[in-house]
Amino acid sequence: MALSLAISPCPNDTFVFHALVHGRVPGAPPVKVTYADVDVTNTAAERGAFDLVKVSYAALPWLLDDYHLLPCGGALGRGCGPLVLTRPTAGAQPAGGGLSGATVAVPGDRTTAYLLFRLWSAERPPARIEVVPFHEIMPAVAAGRYDAGLVIHEARFTYPRHGLTALVDLGEWWESDTGLPIPLGAILARRGAVDPVEAAGWIRESVRQAWADPAASRDYVLSHAQEMEPDVVDRHIGLYVNEFTADLGDAGFAAVEALLGRAAAAGLTPQTSSSRATAWTN
Repeated sequence: MALSLAISPCPNDTFVFHALVHGRVPGAPPVKVTYADVDVTNTAAERGAFDLVKVSYAALPWLLDDYHLLPCGGALGRGCGPLVLTRPTAGAQPAGGGLSGATVAVPGDRTTAYLLFRLWSAERPPARIEVVPFHEIMPAVAAGRYDAGLVIHEARFTYPRHGLTALVDLGEWWESDTGLPIPLGAILARRGAVDPVEAAGWIRESVRQAWADPAASRDYVLSHAQEMEPDVVDRHIGLYVNEFTADLGDAGFAAVEALLGRAAAAGLTPQTSSSRATAWTN
């Protein structure tokens, strides 16, 4: 029986999972893959829709009863955080009230980006929030439909083309405040459907093959890159596929625990444990 896998069409995911999806990982089962934005997979995971699924770390408190957190395959790193973008004439006040009274477009209410935004803005005057598909955010802010937008992924490379300005880099804020890398996207294995140790082995081998022969996945990655230019694709992969993709390690798990601990303490998510012992091996 095929293993159901849900990942985003973003270059980091297609690069990492190319070998697994295409049957090149010895011992791994056939894979039936679904491509969807992380806001969609966050919701689908709550229904138990997939055996392996890419979700936001911010969604873990609602999912760990049914899923194991895998120590590889996800997106976590430094210098790769979400950005809050505005138009230069939008009237945002970085040194004053932040986005007081502004309408901010966000890519999902359980995304890590939005959780970081809520932590950052906790002691600032509130903004009005609207959930908007990720690919629509920058054009909508540029057109004046929103005062600001919370963006992720390759938008950090392309936002100047839309005439936008970065009000805050939430990754820089997180790293300066905690000293830890920023946890963005996690890979989960559904309990009772797939062995987490085997799944981690398949994913690590897929990552190993991706790094060993980057050209092998090139056509596949570009075909799902949503008209992204090849140089942006390369920068995207270079930033989001890193040492933490192969293994979260102590720093990675500490970052996850810090994010979820702070969120729970602030009353933004349910209390949960993301430690290696409770989230992965149990």
